[in-house]
Amino acid sequence: MKKVAIITTGGTIASKHNEEGRLNSGAMTGEELNEVLDLPKDIDLHIISMIQKPSMHLTFEDLDKIRVKINELFETNSVDGVVVTHGTDSLEETAYYLDLTIDNTNPIVVTGSQRSPEELGSDAFINLRHAIYSACDEQLLDVGTIVVFNERVFAAQYVKKEHASNIQGFNAFGFGYLGIIDNDKLHLYQKPIKKCKLIPVSESFPKVEIIKAYLGADEFFINACMEANVDGIIIEGVGRGQVSPKMMPKIQEAIKKGIRIVITTAAEEGAVYTTYDYLGSAYDLSESGVTLGKDYDSKKARIKLICLIRANEDINKVFDYY
Repeated sequence: MKKVAIITTGGTIASKHNEEGRLNSGAMTGEELNEVLDLPKDIDLHIISMIQKPSMHLTFEDLDKIRVKINELFETNSVDGVVVTHGTDSLEETAYYLDLTIDNTNPIVVTGSQRSPEELGSDAFINLRHAIYSACDEQLLDVGTIVVFNERVFAAQYVKKEHASNIQGFNAFGFGYLGIIDNDKLHLYQKPIKKCKLIPVSESFPKVEIIKAYLGADEFFINACMEANVDGIIIEGVGRGQVSPKMMPKIQEAIKKGIRIVITTAAEEGAVYTTYDYLGSAYDLSESGVTLGKDYDSKKARIKLICLIRANEDINKVFDYY
């Protein structure tokens, strides 16, 4: 019999309606969730009710708590796989953080739901059921952290919430999902050919902000970041990684102050590249000391930069690797 640990952290999948009919996200414990959803009996389940929060209330201290617990479970050979239940709003960020910072071949599966367990047509039961079966499946050995949602399996690096409320809540633009789950069986069609580099973490929590580039954007938010003494900035550029020319003087000033800056693109597909040569282009940014963020979206790039700063890694080298 396979053994799976379910680490619950709150979110819609563990929510209840209040007296006004609105949802209290994360109101249910893991044990309550188990009772409501009638989880599979042919698998030895170990419920760990760790956190009860809306996912936008989670902190990096919470993510480290989850990481440490998963490492403990695998180091003691307590389980074959781990499922983390999570609110959908920041699910993709937590999944990628675990992917970057846990070095183990066993499956780590993150899931959630768009509708509460009490709602008509809830996806809570089926998503969690599929996540549990996926955590037992040897096809997912050495794949890294994955997200299971609406009968689909996604790689942590590219999964993204695509709909605010529909049960088809997640997608992976460009490369697509890794496989499907049909009648409780996993059908895996592709795997990442490069494993995400494991990044050791320290006790520090660097501050990294995201700034969007848009028509007429100027130095306002970069100034705010410098005044706040941030450790890093992710700039979500456009196209191949362009920004407004008004942003460049302060970007260069921030680089000289030692702030790490990474440029990404707001486009759903494609990577930043030094195609153009003009003020504010990816080439101009790169020549000024900005790191090219490849095809990362801004939130995933932020997670990676935070981990790299914590590990005192060369951000140009690691971003270039994967």
